[in-house]
Amino acid sequence: MTAPARTLASSAAGPRSSADLIRAEEPVLAHNYHPLPVVVAHAEGTWVEDVEGRRYLDMLAGYSALNFGHRNPVLIDAAHRQLDRLTLTSRAFHNDRLAQFAESLAELTGQDMVLPMNTGAEAVESAIKVARKWAYEVKGVAPDRATIVVAADNFHGRTTTIVSFSTDETARAGFGPFTPGFRVVPYNDLAALEAAVDETTAAVLIEPIQGEAGVVIPDDGYLTGVRELTRRAGCLFIADEIQSGLGRTGTTLAVEHEEVVPDLLLLGKALGGGIVPVSAVVGRRDVLGVLRPGEHGSTFGGNPLAAAVGSAVVGLLETGEYQSRAAELGVVLRGGLTALVGRGVKGFRSRGLWAGVDIDPAIGTGREISEGLMREGVLVKDTHGSTIRLAPPLTITDEELQSALGALEKVLTQGV
Repeated sequence: MTAPARTLASSAAGPRSSADLIRAEEPVLAHNYHPLPVVVAHAEGTWVEDVEGRRYLDMLAGYSALNFGHRNPVLIDAAHRQLDRLTLTSRAFHNDRLAQFAESLAELTGQDMVLPMNTGAEAVESAIKVARKWAYEVKGVAPDRATIVVAADNFHGRTTTIVSFSTDETARAGFGPFTPGFRVVPYNDLAALEAAVDETTAAVLIEPIQGEAGVVIPDDGYLTGVRELTRRAGCLFIADEIQSGLGRTGTTLAVEHEEVVPDLLLLGKALGGGIVPVSAVVGRRDVLGVLRPGEHGSTFGGNPLAAAVGSAVVGLLETGEYQSRAAELGVVLRGGLTALVGRGVKGFRSRGLWAGVDIDPAIGTGREISEGLMREGVLVKDTHGSTIRLAPPLTITDEELQSALGALEKVLTQGV
């Protein structure tokens, strides 16, 4: 699947190569990322192309922000049409796209109300505020005493409050003092969770599947247990579905695998279709209803462009096509990875089109395997030592998925 090379990125001195552009970033960009040495200039569907015209199969999909592929024509059309009409009003005024977005998202998720924001971290921060407000006004927790229970190895974002309850020292070190009010328990441990919950607990905040930790999937019954425990304790269950939601695991939401309905759902990434940042807290009316004018807000949250794209994303999911594709191709992904266990793969965890793959450290680190796959025309990303993550766009074909698995087999058997 080759395509004609495109014109190199240009400057006053002429075209700039990938190496030129990478070098140019070094003195002017903060070094908070360590990307693979590929400079993407164009993308379509499951493929991206660098400034020299080399093509790569995208097996990361922007950490699930591109569930529907690069430049999905339905979403691009929705964005173009809205760009010609109205892009921003702020929430000082109403706009004609927000009601449709909120109505359709609430219906898709089986919830009552929507709090629109922009980034995933904003959705998490918003849910923390809502849970605390609810604890004081509804549950009757003493002022400034509310606690929230979270899981070890979580990833909910990188704001100062969120890293306060991270167990990743890379995310925490050097950023204190930390925000109080959080209790950390082991993931997938209902007994530890129950021991941590008391009369001060406003909420339990967990990822139904821990993405950054390496696609860690809890035991069957864990989410059901969390739901039952929080109901008994009179506290909220907040499910962070920013990576796991919107089709990735073969269902609209990962909690649906256990038919669990949380009190608050956190959505983001794919909600913006890879076009604009869109996130939301979706939940019960009696919970989100604790917010009053002036207590929380966002200049860009719920803007008309975001609402138009978000509505189109919901429309894609309403068909069920993408959820079915993730479920069906997830079987192919699982089969391909199973065949590699003992042949460079020590183990893996997968659900739908999402997998964390543990590479034998004797073969290479996750970074080295990612670089090897890049040379084979496949883009993935490492996490935590020798683990790589696979999360292709849900538009990937069986042939493309098999090709990616073949590339992984080649890198593992021929070395990096």
